[in-house]
Amino acid sequence: MTPDRLAPYARLPRAYDDLRLLHSTVDAFGRAHWLLRAPTEAPGPYDAVVVTVDDGASYATALSSVTARHPKVDSLPDGGFVVADARSQAGDEQVQIFDALGRPTWTFRVGDAIEHLLTDESGDLWVGYFDEGVFGDDPLSAAGARRWRATGEALWEYRPPPGADWIADCYALNVDRRGVWVYPYTSSISFPLVEVRPDRPPHLRTTPVEGAKGVAVDGARVVFFGGYGEDRDRLVVASLGDTSVDVLTTARLTRADGTPVERRRRVVSRGPRLYVQERSSTSWGVLDISGE
Repeated sequence: MTPDRLAPYARLPRAYDDLRLLHSTVDAFGRAHWLLRAPTEAPGPYDAVVVTVDDGASYATALSSVTARHPKVDSLPDGGFVVADARSQAGDEQVQIFDALGRPTWTFRVGDAIEHLLTDESGDLWVGYFDEGVFGDDPLSAAGARRWRATGEALWEYRPPPGADWIADCYALNVDRRGVWVYPYTSSISFPLVEVRPDRPPHLRTTPVEGAKGVAVDGARVVFFGGYGEDRDRLVVASLGDTSVDVLTTARLTRADGTPVERRRRVVSRGPRLYVQERSSTSWGVLDISGE
């Protein structure tokens, strides 16, 4: 195998080192965000700050009355943010919408066991769920992957194409302006790649790749990142056929200096880009398969 290296992408300014990091992501426009709060934790709602790094420049947005205990954050196109609690019960309105001034304006519920929360360029929320939500008797998360408007209106949910099965666990989710890609575990076809486009049924392709945590797509080229055990830093380069994904080669993903990527990391998939954040969570690296 030959290594492919991450390129440095964004770093949290050192001025925020004394705050507690809650979550971090990269949005549909390529901006990196860190959700932080004071290091001491008290019961009830709390104040937080989102630090945004955009092309090297940084700015902060203070959020008031945040309720999520296991938060996931992403941006909205009007300058606001969405913060969702990954765990919830019936009756919990675990999603908060904040305006550009950081004020909570709207709440609703999208279901338990959120694994992925990604907004698209229009501000819709794409949510992938892990198995406890799928099998936990929660009708909102049972489909395994859904799309929501930022007002709480359900817009789409995964329904298996002919010959496929329901999602058991959403391993990877790629949200891009050109489309959405869902990489789930299902009981009948272990790890298919499902292409979601507006106004057409989902297009499922079988893959031989198991346990990946990220997927990047550029035209007919697709790259899977991660796997089980010794394959945790594996890259699988493949091509999209009509009904299957055909493997071309494999490699290992490393840091920019050639050293191995840590076992614990966060991965965000956006079109042709894989953003990878290691345990320290203060910086993001990127692998861009488009070559741009």
